[in-house]
Amino acid sequence: MDLFEKFFPRDWTAWDLFWNLVGWLGQAFFFSRFYVQWYATERKQQVVVPVLFWWLSLSGTLLLLFYAIAYDKHGVFIFGFAFAWIPYIRNLVIHYRHKRAHLDCPGCGKPCPPRSHFCSFCGTRLVAPEGKTP
Repeated sequence: MDLFEKFFPRDWTAWDLFWNLVGWLGQAFFFSRFYVQWYATERKQQVVVPVLFWWLSLSGTLLLLFYAIAYDKHGVFIFGFAFAWIPYIRNLVIHYRHKRAHLDCPGCGKPCPPRSHFCSFCGTRLVAPEGKTP
């Protein structure tokens, strides 16, 4: 048996092929998140975890969980991905809440961090719309 046939046996059915593609796609998503994080960190010259990292983590984990449940059926593999999606969703919720809490400066229009009293770009005093606290 050569190396190619070890990974892609000739007796695979369409079902086998489909689930192996799901598994490989999940691995690709999960692995690519490291390149996204590395690129963002190199670009800013400080450690950065971009939102795409969390989306790739969530997508890769869910694809691999579906693969493990529907095709592989190995308990260790299923358990390994069964709860990994929880912190990814939590980080996405935190990210989008924080993003929504930003205030737009009435002077220059730039987004200002939550709870800011003055715009860090132009110095204009920020007045929060109802429901938001500067």
